[in-house]
Amino acid sequence: MQRARCYLLGESAVVLELEPPLSLKSQQRIWGLTQRLLEAPSVLEVIPGMNNITVVLREPQSLALDGIERIQRWWEESEAMIPTSRCVEIPVIYGGSHGPDLAEVAGHCGLSVSQVVEQHAAVDYVVYFLGFQPGFAYLAGLAPTLVTPRRAEPRLMVPAGSVGIGGSQTGIYPLATPGGWQIIGQTSWKLFNPAAEQPTLLTPGDTVRFVPQKEGVC
Repeated sequence: MQRARCYLLGESAVVLELEPPLSLKSQQRIWGLTQRLLEAPSVLEVIPGMNNITVVLREPQSLALDGIERIQRWWEESEAMIPTSRCVEIPVIYGGSHGPDLAEVAGHCGLSVSQVVEQHAAVDYVVYFLGFQPGFAYLAGLAPTLVTPRRAEPRLMVPAGSVGIGGSQTGIYPLATPGGWQIIGQTSWKLFNPAAEQPTLLTPGDTVRFVPQKEGVC
């Protein structure tokens, strides 16, 4: 079993953090533990991440130490949860003004621009969790050959729909925001709509496939 450690975070939260490596199997167990914790009356909020989970307690002064012990035990007892998922194909225009860092990524990786696009669009990515922004999906599955450091100087504003690479991660910015990921493309699809019944396009467990489009089609 993958080892984990629990520790206090601030005055009101407990973190369970797994040792590497990151895997879909361990993430599915995190989803299962999240569901169990959400049903506990002593828990105010549960925030799953990649290889970790943060639990906000209702009465941390009296429950913190007990919470550490209980969460550790529940992790050891946890079972994988495989949520109902969808395969979502997202159209992307790569390069040009839509992907200003595509050439830089290609140079860093020792690939041609077309090879970067081909490899980025050849994978079925899995949504591990949502964070950073409403609807921002952290996707697992980026090819090791495309791993690229974040920009040395973040942009003051990244347009909504921008598709980027940051280290070993890839994802889509749902909203315009400052950001340091390498932007390689853009989609016109909305990742977050607060007025919709389901505000986020993607949910944990979904599979994402990027579909290259010509400018004017996306």
